[in-house]
Amino acid sequence: MATTVITHVRVMQTQMPFSVEEDVDIVITDDVIKAVGKGAAEQVQADKVIDGRGKTVIPGNVCAHHHYYSGLSRGMLISAGPQNDFIQVLKEWWWRLDRGLDEEACYYSSLICSLDAIASGTTTCIDHHASPAYIKGSLDTIAKGMEEIGVRGSTCYEVTDRNGGMSEVEAGVEENLRFAMASKSRTLVKGMIGGHAPFTIPDEGLRLMSEAMKESGAGMHLHVAEDKYDVVHSHHKYHLDIVDRLEKFGLLTDNSLLVHGLWLNEAEIEKLNAHDCFFAHNGRSNMNNNVGYCQNIQKVKNLVIGTDGCGGNMFEELKLAFFKHKDQGGSWWPSNYVSALNRGNQLVEKYFDGKFGKVEAGYKADLTICDYHAPTPLVADNAASHFVWGMSSNCVESVMVNGKLVMENHQFPGLDVERIYAEAAKVAKRVWEKVDKIAP
Repeated sequence: MATTVITHVRVMQTQMPFSVEEDVDIVITDDVIKAVGKGAAEQVQADKVIDGRGKTVIPGNVCAHHHYYSGLSRGMLISAGPQNDFIQVLKEWWWRLDRGLDEEACYYSSLICSLDAIASGTTTCIDHHASPAYIKGSLDTIAKGMEEIGVRGSTCYEVTDRNGGMSEVEAGVEENLRFAMASKSRTLVKGMIGGHAPFTIPDEGLRLMSEAMKESGAGMHLHVAEDKYDVVHSHHKYHLDIVDRLEKFGLLTDNSLLVHGLWLNEAEIEKLNAHDCFFAHNGRSNMNNNVGYCQNIQKVKNLVIGTDGCGGNMFEELKLAFFKHKDQGGSWWPSNYVSALNRGNQLVEKYFDGKFGKVEAGYKADLTICDYHAPTPLVADNAASHFVWGMSSNCVESVMVNGKLVMENHQFPGLDVERIYAEAAKVAKRVWEKVDKIAP
């Protein structure tokens, strides 16, 4: 057994009821927190001691919806046609990018996304993957990158018929099921049953996904009603609201994750709540794609926060989501948003053994150590306000996942980060050149 202690540190909980404890010790044995309190480490023989004076420890942040396949898209230089609506954005940009991805590109995308997440204090990423030219084995490649960096996560493949009809649907379901079953023996990365969006999945695809969910015990991870087009398509082709169509195939489970949901109606939100589904809000992406605002966000029971591939920085994501909410006349405060961010840990608990989301004895040691200088009192009543208005990824100093320091004093032990980024840039250039030749 390996024991790590963090001494004389401030502990700030991001789960309600919020609390702040000053000058306490944290004792971690292997991957579990054993004790938190004043003097808790005094009689402990530790393998590693971290001086926490002047530091603040919080539970690691969770990105509840990511697209690792976007890892090499930053600043992508390609020729693209008009992007005046959401479908044009998909066809001219994202659906060309994912068709250009091969095994090497997926691997470096995973490395980069994992590094960026850890560097910003995110300990878990829930990934939603697409690479139509490289489906079989693609989830192993994503998981390999996650594990090498040390981030916790899940991944799945976006089942869709948009390129190859039912043969593509079947290949996606097969990859999801294969990985979901094989990942049961993995420590850091688990599988879900992914789907792109209802408007690119025929009924037979939903039926196959349902069977895969039942066989694996994994939940669904699916975009829904990101744009009004998805709703209109469901009404036009299937004569059903999207959520009713999903319910018809038994896809609404308490370990399933539906994403965006901007255009779902109140009855659909109520049905998702009744089934205890998770619902991921992605404020930055919604603004970027100009798809509208999720007006029913305050009615969602199991709200979590994702980025939709806009990086893994949850401090940044939460600020923008909160400010956009206020701009739309919403009545929530920082505490509501910080709670939603922490709720991602409830989804994590559906796939990993143990308890997540608190700095407390008995919980998994997924922790972020911040060098945050509070210019005003930091107490339970204003902890969430400090998180939104003061803290940022700039103050993240060290990160622990599963009891292991994956970043210490801004350095990644055992990793040649400079080489990874240099190689990623070469791969990205190659991918861009390939994508530029792919027609929408």
